[in-house]
Amino acid sequence: MVKLLKKNISSVKLRILETALEKNPWVKNAEMFFDNNQVLHVEIEERKPIARVFSSGGNSFYVDSNGFRLPLSEKLSARVPVFTSFPSDKTILSEPDSLMLLQIVQLGKFIAADSFWMAQIAQIDITPKATFEIIPTIGDQTISIGNADDLENKFNRLYTFYKQAWLQNGMNAYEKLDVQFDNQVVAIRKGASKAWMDSAKSKQVMNDLLKTNLAKDSAVVAAKDSAKTIKPIINNNVIGSKQNKVSNKSLSNGQVGQSVKTNKPLVKKVIPKAVMKKVQ
Repeated sequence: MVKLLKKNISSVKLRILETALEKNPWVKNAEMFFDNNQVLHVEIEERKPIARVFSSGGNSFYVDSNGFRLPLSEKLSARVPVFTSFPSDKTILSEPDSLMLLQIVQLGKFIAADSFWMAQIAQIDITPKATFEIIPTIGDQTISIGNADDLENKFNRLYTFYKQAWLQNGMNAYEKLDVQFDNQVVAIRKGASKAWMDSAKSKQVMNDLLKTNLAKDSAVVAAKDSAKTIKPIINNNVIGSKQNKVSNKSLSNGQVGQSVKTNKPLVKKVIPKAVMKKVQ
């Protein structure tokens, strides 16, 4: 309540003052009026943060129950659910990012309305598939809940599993929980996913080795087959040149071929001489 002294009421532009107040992002609505005693009344409706969001770019902001983004305040530190990995820092959001912000509001409202989940949930991560994974305060597993639909049934399944798991194995026995499917909770024990990954990796290595060995065997068989078809080639020019060195004469291809076939040294024929005898 504010009383204006020495001021004509008609000179006070109430609508301009209301608009100026509503420019503050934390002010949802402002109403101003004078009563019969000429006292100015100012009524302000503040925006209430429902979640705190950290973007993938490292920025942070609050979001109210209507999906309106609020800047951080030096005077206020609201105790609300924390969401991480929001995909955009743009002033004007795309349609998928706007829908994601509305899902954040829906999930933030649900968690904030339940004291147990407010105490149990440390933060909620937004996955690249536009789904949510919960990081609990007690227990070191991740909890997949899918999108923000059917939240009551999903959290009821999770709460029922909590009661049974705490009594039987304790919460630290599980690596991952998934409650996004109807009427079931998928629980993965610690080390089970690693064993599956190691098995899958070993299988892939064996397949690669088999492919490599098959390729080597095929190459060996091909080399043997090609070796069988190779025949020696005699270069007549080379033989002719060697023969030419011995005889110092130019040899024809025919002569060289004949020399190669006989492969015998040339024998000098002895021609008998005629003997003349005197007859008496």
